[in-house]
Amino acid sequence: MRDLAPALPYASRRQPLFARNVVATSQPLAAQAGLAMLARGGNAVDAAVATAITLTVVEPTTNGIGSDLFAILWDGRTLVGLNASGRSPAAWNRERFAGLEAMPVYGWDAVTIPGAVAGWRALSERFGKLPFADLFEPAIRYARDGFAVAPTIAQLWSRAATVIPHDLGFAEHFLPRGRAPAVGETFACPAMADTLRAIAMSRGEAFYRGSLAEAMVAHARSHGGAHTLADFAGMAADWVTPLAVRYRDVEVHEIPPSGQGIVALIALGLLQRFDMGALDPDSVASQHLAIEATKLAFADAYAHVADPAAMRFPPSALLEAAYLDARAKLVDPAKAAAPMPGEPARGGTVYLALGDAAGTMVSLIQSNYMGFGSGVVVPGTGISLQNRGHGFSLAAGHPNEVAGGKRPFHTIIPGFVTRGGAPLAAFGVMGGPVQPPGHVQTITRLVDHRMNAQAVLDAPRWRINGGLAIDVESTTSAHLRDGLAALGHRVNVPGDSFGFGCGQFVVRTGDGYMAGSDPRRDGYPVGY
Repeated sequence: MRDLAPALPYASRRQPLFARNVVATSQPLAAQAGLAMLARGGNAVDAAVATAITLTVVEPTTNGIGSDLFAILWDGRTLVGLNASGRSPAAWNRERFAGLEAMPVYGWDAVTIPGAVAGWRALSERFGKLPFADLFEPAIRYARDGFAVAPTIAQLWSRAATVIPHDLGFAEHFLPRGRAPAVGETFACPAMADTLRAIAMSRGEAFYRGSLAEAMVAHARSHGGAHTLADFAGMAADWVTPLAVRYRDVEVHEIPPSGQGIVALIALGLLQRFDMGALDPDSVASQHLAIEATKLAFADAYAHVADPAAMRFPPSALLEAAYLDARAKLVDPAKAAAPMPGEPARGGTVYLALGDAAGTMVSLIQSNYMGFGSGVVVPGTGISLQNRGHGFSLAAGHPNEVAGGKRPFHTIIPGFVTRGGAPLAAFGVMGGPVQPPGHVQTITRLVDHRMNAQAVLDAPRWRINGGLAIDVESTTSAHLRDGLAALGHRVNVPGDSFGFGCGQFVVRTGDGYMAGSDPRRDGYPVGY
């Protein structure tokens, strides 16, 4: 993108990386694993899968072998999406959770069938160049021989140890000395190495139809879970067409529901109706408009988004021009609001971005949802399982109401930007509900204000808490905090930046790329 400004206006002072082959993610060892695949003749897809697999070992606080995965990639000719998120066990229904106010956070009743392994295989089979087993080599080595725990991961690990149940396998695998590992301390998990080797050699069959599936089902039964071998055998990753919205002179793409990527698209569709480029990017006026647009988008998503088979209208209805025109009129430039959903016409996470010299670009996100997920770690395997079942609703008649064989409302969202049908940027911001606001804030800075791939990530962020309540980072200026409060926002300033997500950006620049990595985590972009 030739017209991006070189300035670095925010405090981190990281420089963007320029190279013809790049990998950007939140953990340096994982980024290097991806770069190694590129160096041995693999493409960006091989590198993405190797990076994702390695992240399950070196950043277990946010993802694991039992994660879900979404991806958007440009294969040199077209843009394709992959939904590798799992469905609920067939035996789940509303009656199973009767008497609860919300779906469980921990235990097997929070676990849907994990899809990441199916996603790795699907990506490798359709687009990869290297043998599938080769992509596991770095991860197996780190799991077997150990690695030094990075600073941010150590902090998150220590926090998780105080809240994750210790009787579901978590303590056995991830608290080997009775505590979380310290910064720089070596952590190894030979059981995870054996599991990854079994997945590699069987091309994932062991996980869904073999010994690993049997181990997971046996553990579920011993803890009251409803999961069966048939549930695991039925897992399949789905190739999908990304949804898109026009924003200025670019197109922004997201995976369609049941994911929340549509929140970012709705918000950007609303902001398209305002002259954001005429406003200072850090002004009260600019940030207020973005916050109000994002709140409207979340209101729609929480009311309407679910497994597409259960939605009352196609997701595209939320992006229709007439609908966005009407919703945009609800944005008051002078006052904060607590919006209600509209009614259209009926009809814990890791992220990585990559590009290779041949032009293939990958935007991939993988997650256990809340930190270590459900707290379930299957004995003898190192498989930590996500708690995506918590994303279901218990409200009768809601499109996202819990049911068997259904995908829940999902938070992880990879993003992609094209211009005139050509690839421009692979991007994402991990962090649960902060992801759509993160997409909105970084894209407006990239497109409206021409910030470079590092600056868009360095900027202070806000997140939506519901109603009039928002959180802003401590690096946000007092002028902006006071100005938002004067418009009616209830502004809170948390003590750390962990809850404001972690992003990566890879932007096409002529025959190479510019890459940025979020200063809120340990990672940095690598390339050659």
